[in-house]
Amino acid sequence: MPQYQTAPVPSRGWPGGIPFIIGNELAERFSFYGMKTILVVFMTRYLLDAGGGPGAMAEADATAWYHTFVSAVYFTPLLGALLADIFLGKYKTIVGLSIVYCLGHLALALDQTRLGLSVGLALIALGAGGIKPCVSAHLGDQFGQSNMFRLKDVFGYFYFSINLGAFVSMLLTPVLLDRYGPHAAFGLPGALMLVATWTFWLGRHRFVHIPPGGRRFTSQLLSREGLSALARLTVIYLFVAMFWALFDQTGSAWVLQAEHMNRRFLGIDWLPSQIQAMNPLLVMLYVPLFNFVIYPAIDRVFPLSPLRKIGIGFFIAAGAFLITALAESMIQAGGQPSIGWQLVAYLIITASEIFVSITCLEFSYTQAPTYLKSFVMAFFMMSVSVGNLFTAGVNFLIRDEQGNSLLTGPEYYLFFAGAMFVTAVVFVPIAGNFKEQTHIHEEGNEAGTATSAP
Repeated sequence: MPQYQTAPVPSRGWPGGIPFIIGNELAERFSFYGMKTILVVFMTRYLLDAGGGPGAMAEADATAWYHTFVSAVYFTPLLGALLADIFLGKYKTIVGLSIVYCLGHLALALDQTRLGLSVGLALIALGAGGIKPCVSAHLGDQFGQSNMFRLKDVFGYFYFSINLGAFVSMLLTPVLLDRYGPHAAFGLPGALMLVATWTFWLGRHRFVHIPPGGRRFTSQLLSREGLSALARLTVIYLFVAMFWALFDQTGSAWVLQAEHMNRRFLGIDWLPSQIQAMNPLLVMLYVPLFNFVIYPAIDRVFPLSPLRKIGIGFFIAAGAFLITALAESMIQAGGQPSIGWQLVAYLIITASEIFVSITCLEFSYTQAPTYLKSFVMAFFMMSVSVGNLFTAGVNFLIRDEQGNSLLTGPEYYLFFAGAMFVTAVVFVPIAGNFKEQTHIHEEGNEAGTATSAP
């Protein structure tokens, strides 16, 4: 049986397994965002019925189902976390569910009917969602008390890799869909998911393999410490859910809005779904800017705690939807405004993402008790699920008997901007009274024998 290191060793340097986790995340996020970027366009233009004829969805239906899928992707992390923290450990859970993930891409690439769509999205929701809390928690597991000061940097690099993969795929897969059709456009993300799985497997002897908690998981979950941590964090995540209700509409409502705008920019005629690539590009630019310039500048004015960062991000997100509401009012007036208006909105909403999302990743890991790391990460990701369920519910409920939307034009965007602003205001006193408690794995001096990894 192979020997695996089961606890971080004292070191101030970078753990050896980090490049394999970062490389895996880059390829996996290419696969996910490549598929997700073209999903609404596929459902409204390319979807076939059972007989192979045209079976495209209406825009409102596609938007609702898009957010239902995203909601499922961020609900299944709970299942993956339980599997990892109690039974298999993070490594085996990631490898096993990655194979399920690959099969989902294969179904989408081979079958463009609603059956293929349903099977493919179900498998991807299980695979992509199931591994999400495990990968980010596995990343944190590589660090001990000696080098925990590097956690902030590594989660920044982790987020950078997510957005590098997303940026390339958001530019490339819409072109593949437009020129070569769904087989190629869904096939390439599937191939990248295979690469992601292989990359992660290569790092198996370099990782710290924290054993599954088993009964210790249950004991800690039901302990006063565990229940208290979950209760306090759940309150925070309910507020974060509203942020995701807005942010994830960059892949649905904003794509549909872009179809009615003048998309010639910088001498290029952009496809509607390609505009989303602005987000990961801006994240890669913003991460060093915020870490080395903006955060230190704010910190000189007042102490910038994690929850203060999140609160600032909420207010900024509301501003982004005011810009899209303005652009929609121009469209409703019979005009075709420049896509530059959406680019301004992306500048704003991506700033809010830096404040909220990266902060929540690190905050969730440090606040989670030792044996509940993946489980708490899953709770954070369920905030994405709840937010998307809210958006899907709004889109289902605002239709009249004829299928027309009751929130038309800028009213739709103003509704979400208002909801986000109210959420931000209520969050301020909640954040001020939150008591932080940091939990990091203890270090060991020798490698232990973990359950054998495949």
